Amino acid sequence: MAPAFDTLPEAAVLTAEPAPVPTDWAAAVLQAHWGVDGTLAPLSGERDANFRVDADDGTRWLFKAAHPIEPPEVTDYQTQALDHLARHAPALPVQRLRPTRGGALSLALTAPDGRPRVLRLISWLEGLPAPQAPRTAALRDDVARMQARLHRALATLRHPAEARQLPWDLQRAEAVDSLLDQLPQTAGQPQRLAMARRVLRHHVAQVHGALAALPRQAIHNDFNLYNLLVQPDAPARVSGVLDFGDMLAAPRICDVAVAASYQLDDADGAASLASVAQFAAAYHAESPLTAPELDLLWPLVQARLVMVVATSGWRAQRQPAQADYLLRNNAISWQRLAATQQVDPAAARQALHAACPAPATPSAQLSNSASIAAPATDASAIATP
Repeated sequence: MAPAFDTLPEAAVLTAEPAPVPTDWAAAVLQAHWGVDGTLAPLSGERDANFRVDADDGTRWLFKAAHPIEPPEVTDYQTQALDHLARHAPALPVQRLRPTRGGALSLALTAPDGRPRVLRLISWLEGLPAPQAPRTAALRDDVARMQARLHRALATLRHPAEARQLPWDLQRAEAVDSLLDQLPQTAGQPQRLAMARRVLRHHVAQVHGALAALPRQAIHNDFNLYNLLVQPDAPARVSGVLDFGDMLAAPRICDVAVAASYQLDDADGAASLASVAQFAAAYHAESPLTAPELDLLWPLVQARLVMVVATSGWRAQRQPAQADYLLRNNAISWQRLAATQQVDPAAARQALHAACPAPATPSAQLSNSASIAAPATDASAIATP
């Protein structure tokens, strides 16, 4: 059994008070260590102190001061991921690090409040925030393809921080059970909590062991629409992937589940399954998923939804000033979780395997063998009430 979520040392950063740094201090650091002069504008952020930098030479940057209680090795994991992508996948639309004058990718300094900060200067990506774009099947497909390409590029990244027990880890989804009783009591809450706990019990009994048998790699771990940009003149095309702040090492199907959970059509169970199957199919076309991965996708989507409502609700209780931001996905996540309960798990597996058929082997192609067939994703996948 995973340790309770709120007992993890790394969970403290999620509810820590903001730790801003003075704009004039940030500007002086930029000039002294990066040789950049310009105008700084503070930006909002979950943990880091962020500034948009409009440099005098016409370029634009993002200056980040990591939260002082975030372990430096966790921040370095993100830094090394961006450097790894710059060297091994330069075509991917992710931010790039600008080294200091001395060639360092990050800089550790003591801020005026006396606390150490890890500082980085990162390229600014232009684009339309994906939540402002139409929610289309074409965009869903492109998000899946982009994630598959990112996974291929990150597959060879290794870092000591990948072994840490970090929040938002689907491998340890059951840890959020300790948060459920801390959520506000509202109408229908007992039924919701019972539903959430059924998902977590299934995760422990049926998912945890199978997940542990899969290979692990670095994943983004928060591939939601708020971390994606699209082309303004072509809003079905992803033009930027942001925020590697939750990355960790896990089976890649965990990241697919995270992304798919934000792509769910919550109209009913059939629509929910169809949207996940479409997302999986687009990913599979770019980077084939294995049968064991497909077996776990649907329950992992459900577990991620439980993590969203539990963790965000818990954080909102402790950070009421940020409650609106933290709870922005909670209502729809409860709806999506309820919709997934209408689907028979065996039917979900069958539909996902049908959407992502195993690539034909050369011998099968020579013998003209038919690929394994399964029912299409439709209303037949819905469990009988």
